[in-house]
Amino acid sequence: MAKLPISKKLAKRDYKPAPRFIAWLYKTIMLDIVGRKYKPKFHIIDDVNDCEGPCFVIFNHLSRIDHMYVMGATYPRITNMIAGNSEFYRKKFSFIFGLNRVIPKKNYYPDKLTIAATSKVIKKGGCVTFAPEGLASDYGGNKPIVPGTSKMFKHFKVPVYLCYLEGQYLQNTKVCLDERFGETHATMSLLFSKEDVINLSVEEMDDIINEKFRRNEYAWNKEKKIKWNTKGRICHRLEDFCFKCPKCGKEFTMKGVLNKIECSSCGNGATMDDYYEFHPYENAVIPESPFEWVEQERQDIIKEIRQNPDYYFEDECKIGNLDEYKLVGKNKTSFIVGEGKIRVDHKGMHYKGTRNGEPYEFSIDYNNLYTLITEVDSSFFNFYLKGEYFDVFPKHQTVGKFCLLVEEMHRYHVNYYKNFKWNDYMYEGLELGIDLKNKE
Repeated sequence: MAKLPISKKLAKRDYKPAPRFIAWLYKTIMLDIVGRKYKPKFHIIDDVNDCEGPCFVIFNHLSRIDHMYVMGATYPRITNMIAGNSEFYRKKFSFIFGLNRVIPKKNYYPDKLTIAATSKVIKKGGCVTFAPEGLASDYGGNKPIVPGTSKMFKHFKVPVYLCYLEGQYLQNTKVCLDERFGETHATMSLLFSKEDVINLSVEEMDDIINEKFRRNEYAWNKEKKIKWNTKGRICHRLEDFCFKCPKCGKEFTMKGVLNKIECSSCGNGATMDDYYEFHPYENAVIPESPFEWVEQERQDIIKEIRQNPDYYFEDECKIGNLDEYKLVGKNKTSFIVGEGKIRVDHKGMHYKGTRNGEPYEFSIDYNNLYTLITEVDSSFFNFYLKGEYFDVFPKHQTVGKFCLLVEEMHRYHVNYYKNFKWNDYMYEGLELGIDLKNKE
C-alpha cells in the first residue's frame, strides 16, 4: 500500500476532544513541570468549565508558548487547539499534536479542513481554542485579527471566551529566542454569550475583539515596573524590526548587541535596562520603546510607497518548502529548495531564482497577500501560495521591513486587512484600496 502524504493523514484524522488522560498528561508536563519556571499567574473571572455545552476560547497571541497559558486557564476543560498547518510537519510537534487532537490551519489562507474539524468538535460539545491574529506578536503589540473571524462564531452560535495574556512577549520575543523570566498573566472571561453572538454583527464582533486585544507590552511593563532576567542581551537582534535610524534616517544601520542598539552611520543609540526601558545617548533620537519605533517606520513606509509609483524593495534569499512524505527535524521549519531574489513592489511580491535545481519564479498580488508570517523568529518569513507553504530566508536582516511593506502595500491597493481604527491618523488625507476603487 502506498504511503499516505502528511496532508491526507491530517484530513483523515478523527477530530474530537482528546482523551482525558492525554489532557492531564499534557497539563502535568507542560504546566506543572516545564511551566513552573515561568511562574504564571491565572485570573479566572468567568470559568469556561461552567459552560456546559460547546464553546470557543480565543487569546491574544504574544509568544511561542501561549498554548501553555491557555491550557492552564481552561483545565480541566478539554480543548482542541488550532495551530499552524506547517507545525504538523515538524518532528518535535507532530506526535504530540496528534495525541492532543490539535486542528491544523493554513495561516491567512482559506482552509476547509479547519472548518470541518472545528465543526466536528463543536457538534460533540467540545471547546476549540485559537488565536484570531493568526501569529504571535512581532514587536510587542497585537495584529489585527483575520477579517471575518466572527463569521465562524455566527455560524456555530456558541459562547466565546477570552484568555487575555500579558507579559508573554517580553518573556519570549521574536528577535531573541532567549527565555527571559519576569511576570506573566492569563485572565479568563466571557467575551460573547450565545445571545451576543446571535445579536451582534460580524463587524461589531471583529471590532470588539480587536479592541479587547489592544496591546503594547512595553507600555504595560513601564506601568508594572517588572524586572526581567535578560542576561545582558536585551537588545540582541532588536534591529530586525528597529531597522531605521530615527536620527539620520538611514536603514539597516542599527545594530543591537548585548544591552545597546546603535547606528553605525551617525552613532545614534541607546542602552536598554532590564525593565525594557531605553536610556538614549546624549543628543540621541530614540523612540519611547521598540513598539513606537516600528510604528514610526510604518508611517514612513506609508508615505514612501505613495510618493513613488515605481517603488520596490528586494533582497537575495533562499526559499524552503515542506515535503509531504518527510517531517522536518531539529528546529527547522522547511527544506531549502532554491535561491534567488525576493521583491516587493506595487504589483505584489515576486520571487525569481531556482527551485529544486530548475529556474523558478512566482508572483502574488495583494488580493491574495496581506501580511507575512514570522512563525518562529524574525530571521525569516513564510506564506501560502495556492495552498503550498513557502519559507523565505533573506540574506540580510530585512524581515521587519518586508512585513511592514507587504501590509501597507496591501492597504494602499486593497485594504481588506485593515489597520486598527485607532491608527486612522496614519492615513489622514491618504487613499486606501485604490485598486478596488479603480474597478468600480
